[in-house]
Amino acid sequence: MAKNVVKKIKLQIQAGKATPAPPVGTVLGPAGINLQEFCTKYNEATRDKMGDIVPVEISIYEDRTFDFVLKTPPTASLILKAAGIEKGSTKGANHIVATITKDEIRKIAEIKMPDLNAYDIESAIKIVAGTARNMGVAVKGLNDSELEAQEREAEKAEAQAAKLEAELEEAEESAKAMAEGANVEVETTHQDKEETETEEKESEE
Repeated sequence: MAKNVVKKIKLQIQAGKATPAPPVGTVLGPAGINLQEFCTKYNEATRDKMGDIVPVEISIYEDRTFDFVLKTPPTASLILKAAGIEKGSTKGANHIVATITKDEIRKIAEIKMPDLNAYDIESAIKIVAGTARNMGVAVKGLNDSELEAQEREAEKAEAQAAKLEAELEEAEESAKAMAEGANVEVETTHQDKEETETEEKESEE
């Protein structure tokens, strides 16, 4: 008789490095399963993928036993690893932070095929290349010219923004100077009035 699944939990853990400590323990602890048993089984199953983040889907049953299925590493983490960088561009495709080869994209696509909505390797390559592009990682010989053109546009936009900022600062300085000049003028007018009143009082006496 098949056991009933009472809960499914998804986690992303460093291959071969699961421990009962947080975040694994924090998420799985309330489910009541044997944490050490899960960590041992997960680490054994992912030992050959050390250095990757390997998502796992855990099915928990009524009797607190469990099964799990390993998923392929996130596309972004595989791209970062291939590019040798820690994070992608904060400006997306408008700023190239690294370059990888077509062969590296193909290898990533082959790894991701089981989890991608792709019918063949070429479709998978396009999906992975699109992700790389959005991260600011160029694929040598595939989309270099397009990304370089976008980067030039971004540099032009930055130059225009810097020019506008400089003009605004200049306008603010000018306004500040005018305001300071107006204050002096008001004070002078006030002093003139006091002097006039004093002179009028003296002539009355």
